[in-house]
Amino acid sequence: MTHEVRQGTFSSRGQRLAYTIHGSGSRPLVYLPGLLLPARMNTPLAEHLAERGNMVILLDPLGQGGSSRPREAWRYSMSQFAMDVAALLDHLDIERAVVGGTSMGANITLELAALAPHRLRGMVLEMPVLDNALVASVSAFTPLLVAMTTGEPLMGALSRLARLVPSKLIPLPLDALLDTVRQDPGPSGALLTGTFFGRTAPPRDQRQTFTAPSLVIGHHRDPIHPFSDAGMLSRELPNGRLVEASSILEMRFHPGRLLGEIERFLDQVWGPDERLVGARGPGGGARAAVRRARGRPVASTRRGAVPGPRRPR
Repeated sequence: MTHEVRQGTFSSRGQRLAYTIHGSGSRPLVYLPGLLLPARMNTPLAEHLAERGNMVILLDPLGQGGSSRPREAWRYSMSQFAMDVAALLDHLDIERAVVGGTSMGANITLELAALAPHRLRGMVLEMPVLDNALVASVSAFTPLLVAMTTGEPLMGALSRLARLVPSKLIPLPLDALLDTVRQDPGPSGALLTGTFFGRTAPPRDQRQTFTAPSLVIGHHRDPIHPFSDAGMLSRELPNGRLVEASSILEMRFHPGRLLGEIERFLDQVWGPDERLVGARGPGGGARAAVRRARGRPVASTRRGAVPGPRRPR
């Protein structure tokens, strides 16, 4: 790995949110994890794309990974998560980015398209959870919700045992999945409650107005992420394109083909020459590109420093 890796935090809605930036340049991609999973589940994707001139920002949504974990269910909803992504772009002084994610991350991206379409250069929607997933999602997550609320003491003991398992002993996808058990069950139950009883995505008539170029990735034999939802979404989006994965495991264990599809999509959205702008030397990155576009001076930053908050204008 030869690219920069920087970590930082910022505040949104009075809560601390954590993120990791891989690489630099003027092609920002914000990528979001699935429900209850940490952002580092997408580290291989970030490393691959960063080595090819993209700046990949992995955000831990509220209640997940290294971000704050409040116990109030009202703090958790897809629309509020989308507000947090917009706040992240403000914090990094990025006007437009490609935004995407896995499962819940894909749904948050759709909510951002409803909230602030002008912030989107494109969307990568992996395993969206829409109309056809309702029955399976309720069936799968209701027992987990009950366990993390009514059965919180028992789940607390289980989480303490799970923390004893060293991360380095198991593959990253399995380690990220184990994080759902390692976390304190109380906030996780609040997260499930908030997302369970709010809307999961913008309605169909609104989705049909999202004009940002979109890559939709789906797979068969998964009732929580049915391929019919991915196909439906790709047809609804005016500029959507569907890519079929072989299974839910392909992106996590054999991602080469799908990463190539995402890389080509980013080239189409940004243009292949954009990967070289700001990718080398002090003052590179999306912030520098934005300042150049506005005719403002570009301030040098020391290597490894995390960009600070947007300055008042």
